[in-house]
Amino acid sequence: MAAITRDPRSAPHGLRNDVLLALAGAAIAVALVLSTDGDGGWPDTLDDGGRPGALGWVLLLGAYVPIVWRRRRPMPVLVAVVALVVPYHALDYNHGAPTPAAYVALYTVAVTGRPLRTIVTGVVVLGIAMSVMLTVSMHQAVELLQTSGWIVAVLFLGIDVRFYRQYVSAIVERAERAERTREEEARRRVAEERLRVARDLHDLLAHTITLVGVQTSVAAHVLAADPDRLDRAAVARSLDDIADTCRTARAELRTTLEVLREGQGTSTADGRGPLPGLAGLPDLAETARASGARVELTVRDPQAAETVPPAVGAAAYRIVQEALTNAVRHGGRKDLTVRVLLYGGAGALRVEVADDGVGECAAGASDTSDGGFGLVGMRERARSVGGTLDAGPGEDGGFTVSAVLPLPAARKGEETR
Repeated sequence: MAAITRDPRSAPHGLRNDVLLALAGAAIAVALVLSTDGDGGWPDTLDDGGRPGALGWVLLLGAYVPIVWRRRRPMPVLVAVVALVVPYHALDYNHGAPTPAAYVALYTVAVTGRPLRTIVTGVVVLGIAMSVMLTVSMHQAVELLQTSGWIVAVLFLGIDVRFYRQYVSAIVERAERAERTREEEARRRVAEERLRVARDLHDLLAHTITLVGVQTSVAAHVLAADPDRLDRAAVARSLDDIADTCRTARAELRTTLEVLREGQGTSTADGRGPLPGLAGLPDLAETARASGARVELTVRDPQAAETVPPAVGAAAYRIVQEALTNAVRHGGRKDLTVRVLLYGGAGALRVEVADDGVGECAAGASDTSDGGFGLVGMRERARSVGGTLDAGPGEDGGFTVSAVLPLPAARKGEETR
């Protein structure tokens, strides 16, 4: 199992704990030595070596000093302990006293190193210990052979603890990675939702403000053209058109705000409220006509248009809305004609909006000249459903917007057949 194990040096209070461990081990060693009889054996038990002299005490207590650095340098600590314990045993002092230091050093090597290195280290240590005991007496060598099971148990305990730490570390790492993924996903969703809301607000407000501006200009022209023969009916129609446009914009704005309040910025199919779709295109065309433009709306195969997925329908609606807004704003002529065509085929919905505006159609230049986001928003709308959008001057003048929006349901049906 591949996992990143925790650095032993990063353990909280690790050095302090190892100092206490070394002191406790030294205290146990002193107690073991003092508990032997004057001849060096355990009271009423088998002989276990004599009490150490001055050199013996130095070697014995010195064997516990390296334990303080066992986490940082496990193998050098083991070598140092062995280097101090071997002459201690060779002098035939109390053989049980340095055992805790040896066990702690072996355990540390096992828990921090690879299993193969641990096994090799254990074999080497046992070999050195057996050689030393054979020089002391055959009896001590037999005793060491009988107690070697404890050494093997300590080594395998360290290996088991190592694997357990790796397992826990892998679980923690996966949990942290999952948490990072969730946070990144949440940030991505928030960014996508902000972009979606920005597009909605741009499409809604730009369309509404443009139409209100045009309709207001019409009313102002009627009022100023001939005050003595005021066409009250025309003024009333213009004001009614402005009121209708404002009511429609207010309803769409309310829907957008409800999504923000209820969905808390998450873009979900259930949290968006009713999406605008192809059914709203006639209203868009009628609103544009109220601003003075001639709009020709053609939807081929209306029954097929009813099966368009909501997301694709909403993208088509917003593209047509923005294209009409740009045409009315930048057409440059009073008798402006805008042709809107929607038709399906080859698993895609195709949208074309063409106007006969004069000169360098500013609808395309608006994105770069005055900081507008019309074409950028339309392209983002198309990409949001996996489609493409092209916009530019038409062959016969004016400006043309053409979008191809894939229909997932249609593609799935063709694959099934």
